[in-house]
Amino acid sequence: MLWPRWLFLRALGLVFLSAFYALVFQVRGLIGERGILPAGDYLHELAVAVPGVRHLWYAPTLFWAGAGDRALMLVVALGLVASILLALNVAPRIAVAVCTLCFLSCIAVLQDFSAYQSDGMLLEAGFISIFFAPRGTRPRLGAHDPPSPISLFMLRWEWFRIYFESGVVKLASGDPHWRNLTAMDQYYENGPLPAWPGWYVQQLMPHWYHAATALLTLVVELGVVWALFLPRRFRVACFAIVTALQMGIIATANYAFLNYLVLVLGVLLLDDEAFAWLFRRSVPVVAAVRRATWATWGERVVLGWVFLATLAPVLGMLGLAPLLIPARTLEPFRIANSYGLFANMTEARYEIEFQGSRDGVSWRTYHFRYKPQDPMERPGIYAPYQPRFDWNLWFASLGPWRESPWVVIAQERLIEGSPTVLALFRDNPFPGAPPTQVRTVLWRYWFTDAATRRRTGAWWRREEIGPFAGTLGKTIEGGYALH
Repeated sequence: MLWPRWLFLRALGLVFLSAFYALVFQVRGLIGERGILPAGDYLHELAVAVPGVRHLWYAPTLFWAGAGDRALMLVVALGLVASILLALNVAPRIAVAVCTLCFLSCIAVLQDFSAYQSDGMLLEAGFISIFFAPRGTRPRLGAHDPPSPISLFMLRWEWFRIYFESGVVKLASGDPHWRNLTAMDQYYENGPLPAWPGWYVQQLMPHWYHAATALLTLVVELGVVWALFLPRRFRVACFAIVTALQMGIIATANYAFLNYLVLVLGVLLLDDEAFAWLFRRSVPVVAAVRRATWATWGERVVLGWVFLATLAPVLGMLGLAPLLIPARTLEPFRIANSYGLFANMTEARYEIEFQGSRDGVSWRTYHFRYKPQDPMERPGIYAPYQPRFDWNLWFASLGPWRESPWVVIAQERLIEGSPTVLALFRDNPFPGAPPTQVRTVLWRYWFTDAATRRRTGAWWRREEIGPFAGTLGKTIEGGYALH
């Protein structure tokens, strides 16, 4: 397992790099001193609400030492450096530990902007890889320090759970779209951040194709992934199938680094013999034998604890409450998660638009960097980059504004003219002075059909639904009022 490990760790470094690179441009606007949900305020409120030192456990982050803009950028920069070192195979065990610590520190204070399963996936993979990576500064293939069986199993176990649990929730949710195989009919336009190839797949492919892809998804997630526990030839075949599936998803949608991470976890289905066959050459590797030491036993205890925590859903159904302790203790660290992607398919696409005004009569639009907005603009391809602000607005649009109060806070920051929040948008429609009022408007979007696309060049058609959170303006007393 030396070549698969080598490739997996290099790719994991690139996944971490994409996550930290995205935070460079967003973290101050999201949780900075003048951001939407300042991390310093959050940690202060948590420390007051949770006495003693327990608050350190509820929010495991380096930012307890300081959560200003400089501290945020310092941790993100450290994560960037560590991810590059991991990708270059420089001190991989230390590098992946630093990556995981820095990313955990950010996720612990991102609040509403870290409620994604992909964040848990990356933290779990990073934590297990601390034990999986070879020791040394320049270990090359790490033949002197082969991967332990338990760390390899735990990474494969994560890969399996991502697929299988996602398949289970699709059926358990009772969503008729999966039972009727119509889940993919409008999938490409209704996802969080569509990509332009998705327009062609949705509008030009017949229904039987979409039904076949929905069926294939269920077959892979509920059936094919069990090849993990079969002899190697079945695992290699499984690798080929799931790789093709992930490449198709990557090509037609923007799910940040999620699919890239699942893709590289699949590399661990292979072995050195498979790599020798793929590259048509021998792979001369002489691996050392791992001897049981106190560190080895410590690794088994820690990863065994994580394994028990991943069984929480099953143990809960069986009524084995005492065995849920590992899951409860590890919950703040998000290294033992339950997964379940696309349990329910959204039936419509809504978008929240911010508009500002100085007189309450003429309104100017704040343009997004990544979300659909201008019907004439082609949807972009930018994964594995994750625009958390744009992403969260899609989730907010699916419910009433009171479920996403941070949207109103964003309106407040725009009235204040916060430069870090304005940087989350493509442009500033009020360059001289900020507006006195900001409102949010809800739109519904559809892909145009092929005939309309040829005639007008438009990728989208849209219809205004009405106010989302309403109009926010300053009061005489200097506060804010929503109406």
